[in-house]
Parts: sequence; C-alpha cells; structure tokens
Amino acid sequence: MKKAAVYTRTGDKGTTGLVGGTRIKKSDPRIHLYGEVDELNSHIGMAMSLLEKDFDQTLLRKIQSSLFDLGSNLACEKEKRAQFKLPQIKDGTILKLEKEIDEMDAHLEPLKHFILPGGHPAAAAFHVCRTVCRRIERQMVDFEDAHNGEVPEKALTYINRLSDYFFMLSRFINAKKHIKEPIWIAESEG
Repeated sequence: MKKAAVYTRTGDKGTTGLVGGTRIKKSDPRIHLYGEVDELNSHIGMAMSLLEKDFDQTLLRKIQSSLFDLGSNLACEKEKRAQFKLPQIKDGTILKLEKEIDEMDAHLEPLKHFILPGGHPAAAAFHVCRTVCRRIERQMVDFEDAHNGEVPEKALTYINRLSDYFFMLSRFINAKKHIKEPIWIAESEG
C-alpha cells in the first residue's frame, strides 16, 4: 500500500475540502468551529500528559474520540452525514459525563468561592480545556443561528457538559494532590 502524502497542495490557495468534497474558504465559520474542536482535543492530550501514570485515562481517551467524531460531523454538511455513516453523540455519552461529575463531586468540599485556574499542572491544564469548551459552545450557538440544523444533535449539550466535567476534574485533581484550590478574592477585599 502506498503511503499517503502529508501535504496535498489542494489548500494552498486558502480553501479546504469538507468530508463530502465541497471546497470552502479556510476562513469559513465551519472551519473555525471544527478547528476549535481539534484545538480542544490537543489541549486534552497535553493535559493528560501531565497526569500521574496511575490516573485512569480511559474516559479522557473516549472524550478525545468523541471530539474527533464531532469534528468529522462539523466537517460535513448535514445532508451528507448519513451517507458517510459519521458517528453521532449518544445520550449515553452525556450521561457518562454526568455520572463522572457526580462521582468526583461526592469527594470534594462544597464550592464556597469562585475558583481560579491553577494548582497542580494537570488541574490548570484541564481548566484550559474547560475554557476552550466554552469558546466552542459560543461559536456553536453562533454557527447554528447562521446555519440552522448544521450543528449535530446533542453536540451543544455534550460540549456544555464537557466543560462542567473539566471544571470538576480540575478540582478533583487538586484535591487528590492535596493542593489548596486558588480562590478568587476581589481586589477590594485583598
């Protein structure tokens, strides 16, 4: 089997191909949106590299795969997704995140202050993941407003829940490492 080239030269003039073959400008909001999903996936990989070896990363790998699925759906027009049998976000995927959030929350002190990103390097990195999730969520709402029906079903719910998961995971990592969470203190109080 011939090895595929990394470069194709097809995007040298500022366009890229969607899954179905349609060429669009690289500045298109659709490209920005799935590019942000790709960026989140990279941040997750970086954050995972900061975790201890004994930390179970199974769910995080599944999240990365789910984000890759989401990106492939965003890179394909709605009417062509079934043709390419692109995997969709399922209710069970969202429920799994909610279960994990609840399990971590059961081990944490009640939240009494706003938390600042920081603490253990992995916790801080997952806060970055949380904020990238929120950016994706905002862009997804804008994209759906401009292109009704193009955002895959359950995608917005999934991204919303994922940002909650990363917030809780950051708190959980700091707690497991016995690192006091940085809290927000208003300048007028400091």
